Amino acid sequence: MSEDTETTGQEYWDARYNESGRIWSGEPNAALVDEAAGLEPGTALDLGCGEGADAVWLARQGWRVVAADISAVALERARRHAADAGVGDRIDFQCHDLGASFPEGDFDLVAAFFLHSWKDLPREAILRTAASRVAPGGTLLIVGHVGEPMWVEEIGSYVELPTSAEVLESLEPAAQEWEVLISRERARAHASPGGHDADSVVKLRRR
Repeated sequence: MSEDTETTGQEYWDARYNESGRIWSGEPNAALVDEAAGLEPGTALDLGCGEGADAVWLARQGWRVVAADISAVALERARRHAADAGVGDRIDFQCHDLGASFPEGDFDLVAAFFLHSWKDLPREAILRTAASRVAPGGTLLIVGHVGEPMWVEEIGSYVELPTSAEVLESLEPAAQEWEVLISRERARAHASPGGHDADSVVKLRRR
C-alpha cells in the first residue's frame, strides 16, 4: 500500500483490520507477561491495544484497564474478546488518535507495545505524555521493534526504529524522579524471515 496523504490514521488502521477477521494471535505479548507478572495489580493504561489481548491478560491478572486504540474496528473486536473472556467489566476501551487526544487519569502501569505507524505519528511526544500518566510508584513499560520496519517500502523513504537507549534518551527521565529498571534489546522468539528479530524494552518506575 503506497502512502496516501488523504488517508487518516484511523482510516488506514480500520482498513488494515478489515483485511481479515483477526490480525493478531489473540495472545498477550510475551514481554508484557514477563515484565508485568510480578507487579501488584492496580490501574493500567494500554496504549495501542489493537484487538485487546494485552488488556484482557491484564484484566485476568486483576488489573482495571483503560485500553486505547485509533481503530474503531480493532476496539470492537477487543470488546468482544474481553466479553468472551469474562472481563469486559474490568476494561474501558477508548478510541484515541494519541497524537491528538489521550486517556485521562493516572495509572499504576502504563504500557505501550509496538506503537509504530507509517502515518505521521509523534511517537516521542506520545511516550512522554504516557510517562506523565504514571502514578507515583507506578511502572512505565515501552516495547517496540528495532531497526528498519517491514513497511518501509510503503512510505517510500528510509526509517529506522529506535533502540532502547534511544527511547530512554527521548523520554528524558529525571534521575530523581525515575528508576530505570530495564533498557535493552530482547530477541524475538518467533522472528520471521525478513521481519524483526529483536525488540527494544524500556521499563521505568516512578519514584
